[in-house]
Amino acid sequence: MSKLPRVAVVGLGYVGLPLAVALARHFPTLGFDIDQKRIGELKRGHDRTLEVEDSVLRGSTLALSATLDDMRGYDVYIVTVPTPVDRWNQPDLTPVRAACKSVGGIIGKGATIVFESTVYPGVTEDICGPLLEEVSGLKCGSDFFLGYSPERINPGDREHTVDRITKVIAGQNAEITELLAQVYGVVTTGGVFRAASIKVAEAAKVIENAQRDINIAFINEITMIFQRLGISVYDVLEAAGTKWNFLKFSPGLVGGHCIGVDPFYLAECAKMHGHHPEIILAGRRINDGMGPYVADRVCELLGTGIKGRILILGLTFKENVPDLRNTKVTDIVEKLQARGHAVEVHDPMADAEEAKEHYGITLRTTLDGALGYDAIIGAVPHDSYKAFTPNTFSALLKEGGLVADIKGLWRNAELPAGIRRWGL
Repeated sequence: MSKLPRVAVVGLGYVGLPLAVALARHFPTLGFDIDQKRIGELKRGHDRTLEVEDSVLRGSTLALSATLDDMRGYDVYIVTVPTPVDRWNQPDLTPVRAACKSVGGIIGKGATIVFESTVYPGVTEDICGPLLEEVSGLKCGSDFFLGYSPERINPGDREHTVDRITKVIAGQNAEITELLAQVYGVVTTGGVFRAASIKVAEAAKVIENAQRDINIAFINEITMIFQRLGISVYDVLEAAGTKWNFLKFSPGLVGGHCIGVDPFYLAECAKMHGHHPEIILAGRRINDGMGPYVADRVCELLGTGIKGRILILGLTFKENVPDLRNTKVTDIVEKLQARGHAVEVHDPMADAEEAKEHYGITLRTTLDGALGYDAIIGAVPHDSYKAFTPNTFSALLKEGGLVADIKGLWRNAELPAGIRRWGL
């Protein structure tokens, strides 16, 4: 392509916005999202996901729109919509299908449609391609072309950003692969890796997260074993970690938009092709059981028949980010409430409106006046919680109260006399 390709990014969430801002440094770029509120916020120069600094956003040449027709005439369309699972943990391709219908209605001949959403092998070519054909009336492979380049965004990670990581790319043919190398290659200093095919690129992405899920499941299972032995898994991991090839993972809740979801995509693909995935689903069962496990242990420590006041600190799926997607802290909340406890939740990073809308949880907006709890549970290791002092614990807890530390954020903290400590 002799001229600079015009690029449209479809979906401006945690993945799409940083990518669109990076692309806009090199190409005429439009960021599109169906959420008019989101577009309005970004036009005012603020990103509530905190993935792009306000000063960077305000200085970007990125065009923004919630109007579909504004995407007409672009050369490359990059789809970054979410790929969740439904209540039965089955892949939900509704957002991807909706994006295909929207893009299919406005693309012209010669366009390339690239998917970054995590899917199982075959979705891009076997589902997205035919749907784009149906809506556009164009022929896939001659009138328009497909590509795949899986996202690798880690919310809150300021080291492995989209302009530094290696981007895996795959096009429908060699020419499209080279187009993707041109587009992504100038965006990132990490270079590009040309996968053997689109299906290979899809498979590579889905196993990246499945591998992490399985490794964390192993740590969670040994945590339960060592709890029975009366030893801390963190002490064990510190000792084992002195071996040069020991893989360093830590126990805890596994939520978020990737690790807690993507293994189900791989499992579904396996079952579609006649293979029952044992390790993948076992890992999911263990990790999904951690929230109830923690709740049960807290109930045991409070005592049979006790209906206590419990404060849970943290609701987001990981530390120091506002991302509430697929958080598993809610599993602890629900189990404790089912056992009759009065539960309150505080999180300085989370959006209170989003917490209420998606989970029915009314967040405490401050810890001022938070007094006399039977237990506090450190669910998410935000930096502000790490700074707790003995006076903080004294104020929050009644005499004999329990500090339940899931992530080891207070392992070395001094606790006041009479305050009990439990951790994994």
